[in-house]
Amino acid sequence: MVFKDKVVAAYQKIQDEICTSLELADGKAKFEQEIWNREGGGGGRTRIMQHGDVIEKGGVNFSAVHGKLPDPIKKAFKVESDEFFATGVSIVMHPSNPFVPIIHMNIRYFEMDEHTRWFGGGIDLTPHYIIDTDARFFHHLLKQTCDKFDPEFYTRFKTNADDYFFIKHREETRGVGGIFYDRLKPENTGLSFEQLLDYSIAVGNTFIPAYTELIERNRDKEFTAQQQEWQYLRRSRYAEFNLVYDAGTKFGLETNGRIESILMSLPPMAKWTYNYQPVSGSEESYTLSKLKKGITWA
Repeated sequence: MVFKDKVVAAYQKIQDEICTSLELADGKAKFEQEIWNREGGGGGRTRIMQHGDVIEKGGVNFSAVHGKLPDPIKKAFKVESDEFFATGVSIVMHPSNPFVPIIHMNIRYFEMDEHTRWFGGGIDLTPHYIIDTDARFFHHLLKQTCDKFDPEFYTRFKTNADDYFFIKHREETRGVGGIFYDRLKPENTGLSFEQLLDYSIAVGNTFIPAYTELIERNRDKEFTAQQQEWQYLRRSRYAEFNLVYDAGTKFGLETNGRIESILMSLPPMAKWTYNYQPVSGSEESYTLSKLKKGITWA
C-alpha cells in the first residue's frame, strides 16, 4: 500500500471510532455526515453533532485533499513545487455545561514529494473553569502517549502548545494547553515515517479516554446563569484565536477548502462583554490566573 493511502485509512478509522465513542458518551445526539468534494482535488467527511445532552456543538472532520498550492502557502512552507497532498482529522467539541471543557485535536500528514513530507498535529484543552485535577489528568495521559515514542516529546511539544495557543492581544493562553507539533520527520525526530504514523495514531487514540473521563467528571454539575455567561465569554476568546491566529484556518481558506468545515470550530454561542473584570478571589479570577505559559501540569 502507498504510504499516504495507509495514513488515510488510519485517519478514517480514528474518525469512525471517535464518533462512535462520543455518541455513547453524549447519550442523545448523533453525528450528521456530509460527504464533500474539493474543487481542485480530494474531499472529506464532515460530521457534526448538535444539541446533545453534553455536546452543544461539535465536529469530527476527516479530509484528504490534493492539488496545487497557492503562492502564499508556497512561500510560508518555503517550497518550490506546488503539487501537494494533505490529509487529517480535526476535532472541536463545545459542551453545554460550563464545567465540561472545550477540547481540540488535529492530526495531519502533508506531502509534496518523497523528500518533502511531514506529520503535524496536537491536542489541547480549553476549560471555561480550570480544575487543577482535570488539567493534570489530561496532561498525564498526553505525557504517557509521548513517552512511548520519545521521553523528550512531551516537554518539547507542551512548550510548543503553550507558545502556539497564546492569544497575544489578550496576553493569555487559550486554555491549559496540551501538545502541539509540526513538520515531524525522520531528520528531526530519529523516527521513521512508519513510526511517526504510529505516533500520530497514538495521539488520535488518546482523545477518547481523555475526554470521556472529563465528561463523566463534570457533566452533571449544576451551574448558574452567571457561570454560563462566563462560559460565553471564554468561548469568545476561543473564537478570537481561531479567526486571528490559527494556521489550520488560514490554510483551509488559502487552499479553497470547504468553509463550513473550516469554521465548524467556532462555538454556537459566544459573547463579548465590554471590559469584563471578574471578582477578586472568584472561580473566574482563578481561571484567568492560570492562563499562562509554562505551568507544570504533568
